[in-house]
Amino acid sequence: MFKKTWNPYLAGALAGVLMILSVWISGKFFGTSTTFVRVAAVIEESIGIDTSTNVHFTEKKGKYGAGALPDWQLMFVFGVLLGAFISARSSDDFKIQAVPDMWRKRFGASPAKRGVVAFFGGVVALFGARLAGG
Repeated sequence: MFKKTWNPYLAGALAGVLMILSVWISGKFFGTSTTFVRVAAVIEESIGIDTSTNVHFTEKKGKYGAGALPDWQLMFVFGVLLGAFISARSSDDFKIQAVPDMWRKRFGASPAKRGVVAFFGGVVALFGARLAGG
């Protein structure tokens, strides 16, 4: 139905315009790393861990605690997931794979290896985002 790929320069420019519009309209930068911290607090509380004793979850008037959800950033995360799904479906590019073809060609067909590398890559990216303040 649609072209399979976008020009990366066009996509980057559109993301920049979206960021400008986000700040202009709402006064907020869009992002997701704070939502991951808040979801971690929700998960911890659901398994019985008291997050009120953790300084990180209680600083800035509870900004990072479970009580801050739901908020616009959580809806943004769901919107990203929904938009990616719609985009993949509309371009006939949607498929569920444990190991993507590009990974399989370069590193082999092990789903465990792919999962471990993806997890630690996500940890590094999220740590960097939080270290930079969001």
